[in-house]
Amino acid sequence: MSQYYTAQRIRGLYEPDSKEPFKLSRSKIDLFLECPRCFYLDRRLGVGRPPGFPFALNSAVDALLKQEFDVYRANGAKHPLIEKYGVDARPVSHKDLDKWRHNFTGVQFLHEPTNLLITGAIDDLWQNSKGEYIVVDYKATAKAEEITKLDKDWHKGYKRQMEIYQWLLRRNGYEVSDTGYFVYCNGKADRESFDGKLEFDVTLIPYKGDSSWVEKTILDIHKCLNDGKIPEAGSDCDYCGYINSVKSKE
Repeated sequence: MSQYYTAQRIRGLYEPDSKEPFKLSRSKIDLFLECPRCFYLDRRLGVGRPPGFPFALNSAVDALLKQEFDVYRANGAKHPLIEKYGVDARPVSHKDLDKWRHNFTGVQFLHEPTNLLITGAIDDLWQNSKGEYIVVDYKATAKAEEITKLDKDWHKGYKRQMEIYQWLLRRNGYEVSDTGYFVYCNGKADRESFDGKLEFDVTLIPYKGDSSWVEKTILDIHKCLNDGKIPEAGSDCDYCGYINSVKSKE
């Protein structure tokens, strides 16, 4: 058994009769939208999908970006990327920012009708001249083409991610701009040699979020968890497609 995977968990499972709030992360909300079956198996029965290996390079880019923007935050100054794109914003300090960035805490809100504790860890927080907070998310990849917009199928998950963060901050009583930003780092593979360093093109992509779907989705998740039966798989779930193909060969 891999050290990264436990085939059958017994902790952190949803219990319908429990009075304790059940923690539900942003990524698990996205899992439900992708495949209710995989979500139920994971959160209710303790059988999660086998994980991919950690993206160490992406984590390094994330950490370095946070350090870089924190320098400008401490000085109350605009980052050159913000200046380049003419955005009315600057990195802002907040007493809870470190907690909001941490994967095991994040921004939290107890959804009382369902007793689900919704969580999500943001990458960065800016503020505009109107005093509105701006959610910022870092992304890193290596594509041949320049990345200037979110028009790929997998970008839908990025957009939902942004919208959940906006929803969480609003539920905590903060004024939040509808427009968030993705700091997108695209690794360059056209250099003559590696020389021990990887260079990136960095673009700033605005996205106007619409979090109106979040409330209904939380209610649907609660219904799914309390239904007592395994739901149908998502139509595009590769994991369930694989399992079904294996079963057909047995």
